[in-house]
Amino acid sequence: MKKSITFFGGAMALLIIASVSAAAQVAVRGETVHTMNGAPIRDGVVLIRDGKIERVGPASQVQIPAGYRTLTAKVVTPGLIDAHTVVGLAGYLNSPGDQDQLETSSPIQPELRAVDGYNAREALVEYVRKFGITTIHTGHGPGALISGQTMIVKTRDAATDAVVITPTAMLAATLGSAGLGSAGRPPGTRSKAVAMLRTELLRAQEYQAKWDAAPADKKPDRNLRSEILGRVIKGELPLLVTVHKANDILTALRVAKEFNIRIVLDGAADSFLVADQIKAAGVPVIVHATMARAGGDTQNLSMETAGKLQKAGIPVALQSGYESYVPKTRIVLFEAGVAAANGLSMEEALSAITIGAARILGIANRVGSLEAGKDGDVALFDGDPFEYTTHVTGVIIDGHVVSEEKK
Repeated sequence: MKKSITFFGGAMALLIIASVSAAAQVAVRGETVHTMNGAPIRDGVVLIRDGKIERVGPASQVQIPAGYRTLTAKVVTPGLIDAHTVVGLAGYLNSPGDQDQLETSSPIQPELRAVDGYNAREALVEYVRKFGITTIHTGHGPGALISGQTMIVKTRDAATDAVVITPTAMLAATLGSAGLGSAGRPPGTRSKAVAMLRTELLRAQEYQAKWDAAPADKKPDRNLRSEILGRVIKGELPLLVTVHKANDILTALRVAKEFNIRIVLDGAADSFLVADQIKAAGVPVIVHATMARAGGDTQNLSMETAGKLQKAGIPVALQSGYESYVPKTRIVLFEAGVAAANGLSMEEALSAITIGAARILGIANRVGSLEAGKDGDVALFDGDPFEYTTHVTGVIIDGHVVSEEKK
């Protein structure tokens, strides 16, 4: 009897899991559909089947099949992408128990994995999801010379492993005042910080060279710190450098050239002052949160930064960034709206939180535009997405309608 009950219970559990995880067949019809893969479509349709986009086009050419659930909106866009945040590691309570974005015991901890600290069911994840943000680049935040790894994940309410796109996306580093130690702990100066960073990169070079040269049965003992930095040295993993002052930006570019590594500039308040050097180095910028506070290293923050970099031909994405106070996160949709009023066109601002962000993050094959074969991630609006009075009326992730609440 116990065996039959156990079997029945297990079968029911599997049935429940299957019903929850199965993506619906969904059609989205919009008065304007911004595909981010060409001109906007007037009276457009997006068909989603088995979690993937099946077809996109004008309603006159794309018939909605029988059995598809249909959602309508004035404006339809790809699911939005927050190019850098700490949501999921930083929680909304702002208490020690839900603040895992920065480990302060050491200035250099590349071995810390974001995926081990991410909470897919954190209230902040739900909060940003309702505003159309379907993908976030999150993880260990600024505040240490090397604070740990980042990850890219969908904001759907599911087990972390089920929604991760890239478990290790970048390695987070900080140069400038925010990366210096406190209470006498190193690094105490900018020169010391860069010397420590260079030392770790040199060690990683040596470790990687020994590992590659050793036969399979005589590999050196694993060193998690050098192992992850070795991926940076090999060009597999970018270094995400949170940096603001012009001289610190130039230092980051200098280190990248010396070690032939890929970097992505993050924040970069002074980036417009050294735009020529950034462009020459071929480095993208995840611009500071548009409405962040100016002061200290960020005294040159400007709502026009994204527009100036875009005009200079530098790849740009926008972020919500890191907040040290409640409610702990900004909404990248609003940041893009401000950028659209200060130098970016509407399409450029939308790109900075969709396909432009996806390209910088290396995930444009899956998200960022509405194209057949890509993930079924869609945001629905009752007006211009960047107008203050507009609401998000629906959100779809991987074919799942995850929100129909007006936000």
